[in-house]
Amino acid sequence: METIRYVIALMLIAAIPAAIFFWLLIHPFARFWRRLGTGCSYFILCPIAFGVMAVMVMLRGRLLAADFGLNIPLALVGLTLLGAAGIMLLTLRKRLTIRVLVGIPELSPEQPGSLITDGIYARIRHPRYVQMTLAILGYALIANYPAVYAAFFLWLAGISAVALLEERELLDRFGEEYRFYCRRVPRFIPKI
Repeated sequence: METIRYVIALMLIAAIPAAIFFWLLIHPFARFWRRLGTGCSYFILCPIAFGVMAVMVMLRGRLLAADFGLNIPLALVGLTLLGAAGIMLLTLRKRLTIRVLVGIPELSPEQPGSLITDGIYARIRHPRYVQMTLAILGYALIANYPAVYAAFFLWLAGISAVALLEERELLDRFGEEYRFYCRRVPRFIPKI
């Protein structure tokens, strides 16, 4: 179990900063990336993201030196959160293709995508980010390393910024239709 916890912790500390950095490079500069095209954009962005991951892996000794140990009640809460995230993911997969998940609509001048406003998107504007937040918190509780909790808080701050930048980019792409959608549907927490 210790090895599993360590691997989970390592994956989180490597992937979270890279993912946040990747999306913070895409959304504010979407027009620039579209002019370059999808292939060229990925040729530039992916090595940067992998470089961030490599640096985090190299720092793993320091980052994962402190370990709170396995905590069964926290791990059970973590498993529950992972279950909820899994259910959300199944719901999302009906609407989100791999193409959308990797950012093709943001980068492609020919395929700007379409605005998704039905299903779970009729309840919250960013269900994928909510789903990822639940999953990351679930994994963090299972791993139970201080660095992973720090990575989770980095995720919360980063994904909040990414959501705001993405909304600006979507407003630019879809105009009044997106503005109307934003007025009706909350960002992260659904109305009861």
